[in-house]
Amino acid sequence: MYQRLIARNNIHSSSNGNLSSRTTLIRKFERNVHAARSVSSPEFLVNDPRYGWLSELGIREDNLGVYDGEWKGSGEVISSTSPTDNRQIARITTGTVDDYNATRQAAQLAWRSWSETPAPRRGDIVRQIGNALRDRRNLLGKLLSLEMGKILAEGEGEIQEVIDICDYALGLSRTFSGHVFPSERAGHSLMEVWNPLGVVGVITAFNFPAAVYGWNLGIALTCGNSTIWKPASTTPLIALAMCNIISKTLKDNGIPGAVASLVCGASPIGRAMSADPGVSLLSFTGSTEVGRDVGVTIQRRFGRSILELGGNNAIIVCDDADADMVVRSTVFAAVGTAGQRCTTTRRIIIHSSLYDQILERLKSAYAQVSIGDPLNDGVLYGPLHTRAAVEEYREAITEINQSGGTIAYGGRVLDDRNGNFVEPTIITNLSHDTPIVHKETFAPILYVMKCDDLTEAIRWNNEVTQGLTSSIFTRDLGRVYQWLGPHGSDCGIVNVNIPTSGAEIGGAFGGEKETGGGRESGSDSWKQYMRRSTCTINYSKELPLAQGIKFE
Repeated sequence: MYQRLIARNNIHSSSNGNLSSRTTLIRKFERNVHAARSVSSPEFLVNDPRYGWLSELGIREDNLGVYDGEWKGSGEVISSTSPTDNRQIARITTGTVDDYNATRQAAQLAWRSWSETPAPRRGDIVRQIGNALRDRRNLLGKLLSLEMGKILAEGEGEIQEVIDICDYALGLSRTFSGHVFPSERAGHSLMEVWNPLGVVGVITAFNFPAAVYGWNLGIALTCGNSTIWKPASTTPLIALAMCNIISKTLKDNGIPGAVASLVCGASPIGRAMSADPGVSLLSFTGSTEVGRDVGVTIQRRFGRSILELGGNNAIIVCDDADADMVVRSTVFAAVGTAGQRCTTTRRIIIHSSLYDQILERLKSAYAQVSIGDPLNDGVLYGPLHTRAAVEEYREAITEINQSGGTIAYGGRVLDDRNGNFVEPTIITNLSHDTPIVHKETFAPILYVMKCDDLTEAIRWNNEVTQGLTSSIFTRDLGRVYQWLGPHGSDCGIVNVNIPTSGAEIGGAFGGEKETGGGRESGSDSWKQYMRRSTCTINYSKELPLAQGIKFE
């Protein structure tokens, strides 16, 4: 029987060919699968003919969730569930801390040869990864929508973002460089040299389960690092599918698969990564509460971190704003991904001369948003990701009512649907400093406020603890530069006449304050993935000291 199980689940022997270890792994896997089947429904979407395309991505009913050049897994068996109807998609055997430790060692070993590969060659392999993902863009987008809940256009767009960063990385591989400085000493050269760090850990959240990993993978690999990816526990299948594609590209190029490793698992894996001195840089995307603990743990060992945490993002609407652009931008940024982006617009501060008009137009636009299965054509708004998110939405509505807020639109949980659906919601009549307004509720709730003084509106924008993204709508250049200046928005992303969402990959992505201060994707974010050495080379026969010091 176990031979069939091996073939079905792609279990391979370890690299040292230890038969005993292989047998132990098989037996543990069989026990876990048996235990899962004893408590789980036999109906899985992966076996439904409507979702037959999942097999094209290598997804089976039972999957192994650890990859370090070989597929394995000896931890808990979990199920991935579609938030559209709360049906199980497939099962995954996750990794243990021991699995993680073995994977990190494999990634460290793979790094030694990968780091010696010329950077342009590394960039070309990353380009090939992008092309392989491009060939599966629609299928990956469908899986992302099925597992996470965002609409198909957003799912495919997220995969496109990974493809774009792979293209970007190819150019980067021939352009990142240090500087040569004039030396004050004759016969000396002063320069800086950049080298890869080693192993880069990536912990991603459910809301962008592919793009954030792509930012890190493309740049980290091009800079000469190996990676270990821990996806969110609720979105493991998109990670498995991407890892299947990436590992094949690496294998085709003779590169060890552990260069792009994967460990699916719960919080003990994340804690192990945070505390592991063998992880030179850890990128963490998640809540501010958890990110604070991650940051402290990493700092305790003097490691490097990139923290992408919460956001409580605002749009400011001046009296000269284009109302059409404001409404379209706000609906996209507040309703898109059912309010579950870190860049979601959660507050809009409107000049009184436009307040009534924009509020009524927003209500009208919200009423036209089609709600349903995110894989269906014409749907613009899918479910929240989990039942817990629905309860958080319900609790927020209760607090809003207790605080004296008015529900101008929405406010209901759609209990008549099988999935995790709530109405996109507009709230008025709350003060800018009401506690619930300052709280980041990861749901489609938009607080609409009135303010006629730009300086005061900017203060409201800045008074929350997070500082991710922000936007102003105005035609006045003086206001634009006030917004961009030292007393303007204190966010990491400061937009003008566009939504708070929809950042391009060419710029650095990240925020200030409790958003974490990390920067990923474009600009000079690559520098975080490398170590800088300042090098002084003496090519003379003399030994002068700097600053003219004589020590004779």
